[in-house]
Amino acid sequence: MTIRVAINGYGRIGRNILRAHYEGHKKHDIQIVAINDLGPVDTNAHLTRYDTAHGKFPGTVVVEGDSLIVSNGGTGDKIKVFAQRDPAQLPWGEMNVDVVLECTGLFTTKEKASAHLRGGAKKVIISAPGGKDVDATIVYGVNHDVLTQAMTVISNASCTTNCLAPLVKPLHDKIG
Repeated sequence: MTIRVAINGYGRIGRNILRAHYEGHKKHDIQIVAINDLGPVDTNAHLTRYDTAHGKFPGTVVVEGDSLIVSNGGTGDKIKVFAQRDPAQLPWGEMNVDVVLECTGLFTTKEKASAHLRGGAKKVIISAPGGKDVDATIVYGVNHDVLTQAMTVISNASCTTNCLAPLVKPLHDKIG
């Protein structure tokens, strides 16, 4: 079963997600089907092709109307690009989006991120610390075992927490 993913916010985190997906040779059954970002599609294509930290994208990125055609070998994947301020207005249901990766830094509470659910997405992962109302804050390798199918909006914590928690967990488990 292919998991259909949309990226909301195509800044540093959103672009790195797309890049990791294609540089990882798409090892998982994941398909990025949409990007929502207020920047022009041509600018998003350029920023994908040329990254100041990671260098040139190893594949190809071509603009076709309001979509990016992205490939790293093989046929290109068509990724629809939107420029919608209100996530509830995005056609996630029509596109059969399973998971929205919320990378804007704006929709960090369950209440705000749930706009994606109203747009038809099934789940939302916030790429920043979430509000107290999110279903869970997850750091993979530390507490990912608490995830359940019933959870619809989760936070991936902060970059600092993701760096520190996996190192501290074994100490906490042994020493307390």
